[in-house]
Amino acid sequence: MRVLGIDPGSFSTGYGIIGAQEGLPIYLGDGVISLKGDLLQRLKGLYEGIKGLITQYQPEAIALESPFVAKNIKSALRLGQIQGVISLAAADSLLPLYEYSPMEVKIALTGYGRATKEQVREMVKRLLGLEEDPSLDASDALAVAICHLHRAWES
Repeated sequence: MRVLGIDPGSFSTGYGIIGAQEGLPIYLGDGVISLKGDLLQRLKGLYEGIKGLITQYQPEAIALESPFVAKNIKSALRLGQIQGVISLAAADSLLPLYEYSPMEVKIALTGYGRATKEQVREMVKRLLGLEEDPSLDASDALAVAICHLHRAWES
């Protein structure tokens, strides 16, 4: 199974791609889609970026970190639009989309729902055998993908 994990953001969206081999997650790639311009340009850039990743890596599923409760209504609406674009890219590619809360992801990786981003990144590095630190956005996306694999293996 190959999973594209996504950590959505208004100006930068982290992504991580993992596979599975003999019950273990295998690192395939990660990065950040940097979004520039007004909102419509950023949404278009996000859609094109996600579609490009789908074409390049051919995932079988997309795992998305559901937005944390926003600090204000404008941020919440913007994150909803970003989530909608990611959902559209998944639907357009006929891929299932799974959502996990930040707490679910943290518990799946560290066993502690209030782990810091740095603690999550360290566990991602250990689980995937990475030598260098991925960006925090990318490590969150890799964590979401790992969380999804764990859930898929449980069922």
